[in-house]
Parts: sequence; structure tokens; C-alpha cells
Amino acid sequence: MSLASRFPVQARPAVHQLSGSLIREVANSAMGRADVLPFWFGESDQPTADYIRAAATRSLAAGETFYSQNLGRPYLREAIAAYLSRLHGQPLDPARVGVTASGDEGLMVAMQLLLSPGDRVVAITPLWPNICEMPRVLGAEVTRVPLSVAQGRWTLDLDRLLAALTPQTRLLIINSPNNPTGWTIDEAAIPLILAHCRRHGIWVLSDDVYERLVYDPAQASAPSFLRHAAPDDRFISVNSFSKAWRMTGWRAGWMVVPEALADDLAKLIEFNFSCVFEPIQRAGVAALEQGEADVARLRAELRASRQLLAGALQALPGVEVPEAGGAMYVFFRLAGCDDSLDLAKRLVGEVGLGLAPGAAFGPEGDGWLRWCHAVSDLQTLRTGVDRLTRFVARHRPG
Repeated sequence: MSLASRFPVQARPAVHQLSGSLIREVANSAMGRADVLPFWFGESDQPTADYIRAAATRSLAAGETFYSQNLGRPYLREAIAAYLSRLHGQPLDPARVGVTASGDEGLMVAMQLLLSPGDRVVAITPLWPNICEMPRVLGAEVTRVPLSVAQGRWTLDLDRLLAALTPQTRLLIINSPNNPTGWTIDEAAIPLILAHCRRHGIWVLSDDVYERLVYDPAQASAPSFLRHAAPDDRFISVNSFSKAWRMTGWRAGWMVVPEALADDLAKLIEFNFSCVFEPIQRAGVAALEQGEADVARLRAELRASRQLLAGALQALPGVEVPEAGGAMYVFFRLAGCDDSLDLAKRLVGEVGLGLAPGAAFGPEGDGWLRWCHAVSDLQTLRTGVDRLTRFVARHRPG
């Protein structure tokens, strides 16, 4: 028996058994091809605003290239706290804020703070795949509570969720507005969920990365647990500069935690990424303090692009497009197409249309496709719809 067969070279089982990204599986097969229209990733097609880039450039020119505090520079923590206080009408102490190397990293650190092997996690699904795989990295188990379509709209069965939140549950994960569906939680549901979780000692982790990207122009942001949670509640909010400020490549975000967790959060940041590069922190301040007009512009663009895309898709035979409250996606399905990974690959191969397979977001998503509509040129969307139309016509029965 060889040494390799006795001692296989592989990661520990919890990591080795993780699922790879099906979005990447589709995108990697065609990324860079000029004949493919890519709508698979969740990001705007426009670069970060010049004043944000200029803030980072000035910081680099000033030589701000050294280590900073684990939780972030005080000026950025104060800017985040001031921004959230304005947005949600509730005072927030900067001592509760930690700066992270992306929202993704913030979610992972939050779970490292809270989860042990065997812990029970409840997640509202379908959901961005990374969030459901992170607990598995730590040996926790995930129970899925699926959204459903009711009266043509993505809907949460609140009674079903509360029934799943048993006293044995350690953590509830909520992403609203949701990736991939765009479902947005009702304000009235938040105090009910909080009261239930308080009663059983359940932590709530809210992924708020899309909170500014709501389609209703009368709303400054989506309904938020930050408006209802007390400072010492078992509640963590994770957010990112990526979406609302078009900063996906910068990898910068933040967490809001109970102040009692701040010291332990600083330890985990030290062990994971130490600190965020200071020019990026300067850029974050510029985004928060100067970016409202650009956030409003992006929101208007997303309203227009969703209206165009959803309307065009609904005009196709056999296409279902539920209504949603926010984010930057249309989650839809074609009648009779149950294998979304195969369908996404065929769309790339046959008509050059790059979409994310719904199966990437869990079994509830299979049969669906996610289309990111954060594009500045609406003609690009029209061309994409034309390609889907050709595909549907080619495969129409009879």
C-alpha cells in the first residue's frame, strides 16, 4: 500500500465535502468570450465613482500603507456609525462597528464568533451559496426554510420560520433583500422574529448588503433589524461597500455587533486578515459621506432595468417571473426546464447568454435562473432577451 493511499492528500472532510460554486462553473467555462453576454455575477457593469477612487489614490500618495487597528480606523468606524444612525433613525455607537475585508469575510467571521460543531443553523432560502456553506466549514448543520411564490410574489411563511426556530437553534440567517430572489422582509415581521429569538436565546445574523437597493423610491432602505434590535440583543448585521457603491473589487465591508463581542471580533479579524488596507478605508469614508447621489442613481437604474427585463420575460411563453422588493436580480423559470445547471450551460453554448443557475442557491432554486440586471445600457438587456427568445422558440414543443 502506497503512502498516498494510506494518507490521502486532501483537506479535512468538512472542507473536502463542500460544494463548489455552480455560478463559477458556468461562468468559468465562457468568461472572456466576446460572443457571450455575461449576466451571471452580482455586480454593476460600471466602475467605482471617481471621488471614491481619488480618496484611495490620495491615501496611497500620502504613504498610508501600514497596519491599522483590527476593527478599522476610528474615522471609518465613526463614519459607518453616523451613516447607519441617519439611515435607520437609531443611534449607533462606533464601538459596535468592525471593518472587514468584504461582506463575505464579515459573514465568515460572524459565524466563527458564534458557531461550534453540531450547532443548528436556520437559513431562509434560496440563498447565496457561500452563506450556507460557511456553517458547514465550522461543522454546524443548516436547516433550510424556503421562500414560496404567493399571488405572484416571493413570500416568507412566517409561521413556518418560527416553527423551525426551536430552542435547539443557535443561529438564524436572513438576507433581505435576498440574493437570488429579491424577496424583501416585511417590517411587521421583524419584531415578531426578534421576540421569538429572544425567548429562545437564538442569534440573528442579517446579511444587509442589498439594503439600499430597493425598488420602491419612497423607501431609503429595506426594513432593517437595526431599527428594532436593542444594542445588547443577540444580533449581528453584516454589510458591504460592494453593491450600493459599485465597489465589488475593493473587498471592504463592516459588521455591527453587541459591544460585548467587540474584543473577540478584533481577535478573529487579527487571525483572519489582520486589518483592512488604509487606502480602502479612506475610500469607504468617501463613499459614505459623498455617495448618496450615486446610490440614488443606481437605485433608479435598477428600477428601470428590472421593469424592462421582467416585462420582456413575462411576455415569453412559459416564463414565470415573481415580483420582488429589491436587490439586482430577476429570478425566473422556464416551464419544463427543471435542471437549471444544464439549462444555463445550454444558454451559453447555444445563444451566448450567461445566467446563473438556480441550483447554485440550493435545491429550492433548481429549475430557476438568476439574471443580474445591474447594467447601464438597457439595449444590452434587450439583446439578452432576444437571445433567450431565440432559445425558447428553438426548444418549444411541437
